[in-house]
Amino acid sequence: MKKSLHEDWIAVIIAFLTIALVCLGLKPALPKFSAWADGAGFWAQIGNASLLMHTGILFIWVLGCLVLARFLAGNAQPVKLAISLLGIVVISLAAQLITSNKFFKDLGIEVVLFSLLLGLLINNVLGVPGWLKPAIQTELYIKIGLVLLGANVLFQEIINAGGLGIVQSVVVVFAVWYFTFWLTKRLGLDDEFRMMISSAVSICGVSAAIATSGAIEGDNKKLSHVISLVLIVAIPMMLFMPYIAIWAGMTPAVAGAWLGGTIDTSGAVVAAGTLLGDEALKYATLVKFSQNVLLGLAAFFISVYWTVTKKEVSADQKPGLKTIWERFPKFVLGFVLASLLFSFALPADVVSGAKGSLKELQTYWFALAFTCIGLETKFTDIFKMENGRPAIAFIIAQLFNIFFTLVMAYLVFGRQ
Repeated sequence: MKKSLHEDWIAVIIAFLTIALVCLGLKPALPKFSAWADGAGFWAQIGNASLLMHTGILFIWVLGCLVLARFLAGNAQPVKLAISLLGIVVISLAAQLITSNKFFKDLGIEVVLFSLLLGLLINNVLGVPGWLKPAIQTELYIKIGLVLLGANVLFQEIINAGGLGIVQSVVVVFAVWYFTFWLTKRLGLDDEFRMMISSAVSICGVSAAIATSGAIEGDNKKLSHVISLVLIVAIPMMLFMPYIAIWAGMTPAVAGAWLGGTIDTSGAVVAAGTLLGDEALKYATLVKFSQNVLLGLAAFFISVYWTVTKKEVSADQKPGLKTIWERFPKFVLGFVLASLLFSFALPADVVSGAKGSLKELQTYWFALAFTCIGLETKFTDIFKMENGRPAIAFIIAQLFNIFFTLVMAYLVFGRQ
């Protein structure tokens, strides 16, 4: 199924309505779990009186957004959506409960990983019942979350930290992207896979894969496959790279820049950077945010490239700005506008007061999205799709990314 630009606009509308409500002071109290380590702690979480109320708030908030989205798309089914969404919310909260276990919390594992794994478990072992399917709206959830992510990517924070992170990010993104694009061609992957994998490895993982898929109107199954690879590969990188940095005697600046430039999810970057201390975490966040800023530019250039070179256009046709605009993923535009709004337009007190709530909402949208990805994906497909060539390409490209980014981190931050 091809992506709909109409859905892109719906995601932007819902995200900016959310931003407006939060900035005006309507900050929903969302369910949270404290760290627990044993059975008593587990049942204490379940028996928390406020949990049910906060879960209800989350459910009503998401259901309202989903009903609005269906209404704007001309296909509202509130009863079926409510029943289905309740199941997806429960699965996502179960993932959050698992993530809050002290063992996993100390490792810094993100809720989206367990959301994906629980979804995969249900789909591959039990099967997805029909009543659970209406609210499986993976792309809509991710697009809303990505626009909200823009509110936490502030240009001032990157500029104040210096231009070195931007220098490293630009060089790494271009070099890794072109290497991956060449590698995937050598392995015989089609152009859609080549674009998505190249962007996911080089820029910022899931976000880049989604933006690229929107720009080229990519296949949803291929996109889900790439997202699964990103999450699965990010876990061992997050766990082992900090200890490799310690073993190699890297300075905090070099180690942080290395982590931020290679690990593909922001949460995993923060978790890995935290293991190395505050200074390393600062540089890791700087480089990762610099890559996030490049997301909008990358989506634009990919839109132009794909429009000009796509096979559907005959030789005597010259695609113009209208075609490029039609292919450009509008939720990326929303991401950029949200970042500009919070970076330059809103008062500092409004920004500081709203960022936390928007970050929580963004996390929940992503958790719901990855639950849906799991519910739509057969685990065996991750390794069997196209005889495993996408997985092989992704792993080889990520290894190149690890070594190339390490060299750049030493060149750029070696004297810090």
